[in-house]
Amino acid sequence: MYKCGLVHKFIETNLFIMNATATQPKIRIESIDVLRGIIMVIMALDHTRDFLTNQKFNPTDLTKASTVLFLTRFITHYCAPGFAFLAGTGAFLYQSNGKTKGQLSRFLITRGLWLILLELTLVNWAVSISFTGPSFNFNYGFVMLLVFWVLGIGMILLAALIYLPVRVIAILGLILIFGHNALDNIDPKNLGNIGGTIWQFLHVQSIVTYAGGSRSIFVVYPIIPWAGVMAVGYSFGELFKLERDKRKRILTIIGWSAIALFIIIRLFNIYGDPNHWVSQGTWYRTVLSFINAQKQPPSLDFLLITLGPAILALAYLEGIKNKVTDIFRVYGRVPLFYFLLHLYLLQFLAFIIYHITKLVHITYGFGLPVIYAVWLLAVIILYFPCRWYMKYKSTHKQWWLGYL
Repeated sequence: MYKCGLVHKFIETNLFIMNATATQPKIRIESIDVLRGIIMVIMALDHTRDFLTNQKFNPTDLTKASTVLFLTRFITHYCAPGFAFLAGTGAFLYQSNGKTKGQLSRFLITRGLWLILLELTLVNWAVSISFTGPSFNFNYGFVMLLVFWVLGIGMILLAALIYLPVRVIAILGLILIFGHNALDNIDPKNLGNIGGTIWQFLHVQSIVTYAGGSRSIFVVYPIIPWAGVMAVGYSFGELFKLERDKRKRILTIIGWSAIALFIIIRLFNIYGDPNHWVSQGTWYRTVLSFINAQKQPPSLDFLLITLGPAILALAYLEGIKNKVTDIFRVYGRVPLFYFLLHLYLLQFLAFIIYHITKLVHITYGFGLPVIYAVWLLAVIILYFPCRWYMKYKSTHKQWWLGYL
C-alpha cells in the first residue's frame, strides 16, 4: 500500500531541488533565498500528505477532492517551477560574481551530472523504502526520472546556451514555454521506436520500457518545457543587476502580467492547456477548475499561474527582513541538503507512525489535521541541521560544498 502511494506521489508531486549557486554571490539577493525557503517548506507539506494520507485518489480530482484537499495540493504546484526558474537565475548570479563563461559552463555540466546521479541513487532508493524496513532497490528494474533529472539536463543544456546573448536565451526559453503545447498532439507511436522514445523523454510523461519489457523508466518530468523555464530564469538574472526599486517595479509588472495572461488564455479554453475548465455548480469550485492546469508536462497555463505569483513574491519580498524571513532564509540557503534530509526524515516519521498504528490496531492513513501536524513537526526538526549546515558553508570553502 505504501509503496504504491509513494510512487503515485512522485508521479504527481513537484519534487526537486538545487542550490542557486555553488559559490554564493558576494552580495546576496535575500529575496531569492527567502522565496526558495518558502518553496522548500511548502514542498514538505505535499510529501507529508502523500506518506500519511488516507485518500487514494488524485487530490486535484474535483469529482472527489474537497476544497481544502485540492488547495493543499495546489499550493505545492509552485515548487517545481520556482526551483527550475531560480536555478537559472542562480546560474546567472554565479557568473556575475566574477566567473567566466567557461567556469560557469563547467560548473553547470558537473552540477547537472551530479543531480542526475542523485536522482538515480538517493532519490530512487527512497522510493523503494517500505514501512517494514529498508529495502533499497539496487536492481533498477523501475526507475523514475523526477525533478533532479530534469534540472540536471536543464543545466547541461544551459551550459551551452550561456554563450548566446541573454536576450536570445530569453527568447528561446519563452518560445519553449509558450509554444510547447502546440506539440501535444504528437504521438510517440507515430515516430518509430527510436524517435518515439526520444520524444517521450522530451515532451511526454510516460513509461519507457527496455530489456524486452522487463525494465522500465518512468519519465515524470519531460525536458522541453522545464528547460524553457530554466532558460527564462537565467535571463531574469539581468534584473538583479538593477537598482532595487527599479527591479521591484519591473518584477511586479511581469508578475501581474503573467497572471492576467493566464486568465485571458484560460478563459477561452482554446490553447495553453489540454484540460479545459468546466463549471462546477458553485463559484468557488469553478474557480478551482479554472486554476487546475496540467502539471506534466507543464502547460502554458500551469507555468503562467505558478511563475506569475512567484515573480510577484520576489518583488514583494524585496527589502523585507524579520524573524519570519530569517527562518525561511535558512531553508533557502541549503535547499539540496534540506531536500535529501527531509525525504528520509519523512520516511522515518511515517515508519514510526505506521508501526504505532499496528500496535494499537488502527488503520494506517490520516486526514489533513494529522498531516499538517506532522508536516510542522518535520519542518521544525529540519531547521536545526539546516541552520548548522548554512553556518558551516559560510565559514568553509571546500569545493564539494557547492554540490550539497
